[in-house]
Amino acid sequence: MDDPQFRQLLNRLGLSWEGYRKVRKGVKKRISRHVQQVGCRTVEEYCIALEGNEELRKACELLMSVSISRFFRDRRLWEILENQILPAIIEGKREDIKVWSAGCGCGEEVYSLKILWDRSQRSLEGMPGLTILATDMNPVYLDKAQAGVYPFSSLKAIPEELRSAYFETCSKGCFYKVSPCLKENIVWRVHNLLSDPPGTGFQLIFLRNNLLTYYQDALKVPAFLKVIDSLAPGGFLVIGAHEKLPPVTADLSSFGHPCIFQRCKYME
Repeated sequence: MDDPQFRQLLNRLGLSWEGYRKVRKGVKKRISRHVQQVGCRTVEEYCIALEGNEELRKACELLMSVSISRFFRDRRLWEILENQILPAIIEGKREDIKVWSAGCGCGEEVYSLKILWDRSQRSLEGMPGLTILATDMNPVYLDKAQAGVYPFSSLKAIPEELRSAYFETCSKGCFYKVSPCLKENIVWRVHNLLSDPPGTGFQLIFLRNNLLTYYQDALKVPAFLKVIDSLAPGGFLVIGAHEKLPPVTADLSSFGHPCIFQRCKYME
């Protein structure tokens, strides 16, 4: 599959060429195999088959999904989360805090937050409960996330003291398994970001390196607005380092970092 053919498929699916530019090689290989497996001779024939077969289209969309992450990706962002965002969310809260990790991939982001939360519990009094809803469209990624086993390369940004406290070594020290305490109060769920959000009133939403990266505006903008509607007044949104907000969100303001935004506290 050459680049023009790949662009053709992306346009049929409402996906962004720019978003896939750096990862297209691996994705193209997966799609090329799928084209052959379903008996299509050309990409055009494959695109037509997708239009008339919902199951086939879903299989293609899963093959287009990408999960590239590591623990505490963008260290400065996590420092602000730990020192400013979490204390601001926790202050005065008695009910459980709701967090949505949207497009959670293999779970590194979710467990990074749980580490910060556990550290905060040791220094702040009267902590409320925490419930994390972790969603992804790819069930294979969710299975890996729930298993919580990662190669050392995913943990490079974690200091040794935290690795010792929150991970166990396995497979001759080549892989690390998250501590059972980090797995508590996480709900893992299959969810497509183009569908309605799986809840409302989230005080914190992670929307990093997925919807805003891989979709064209026609699909991205309405889905993004639904995500914002599910954010509680005064809640925080976190996006990826190379992502930008669509120019349709007047009730979001920057908060201490280019990737962190707060929703207006007083909604009309």
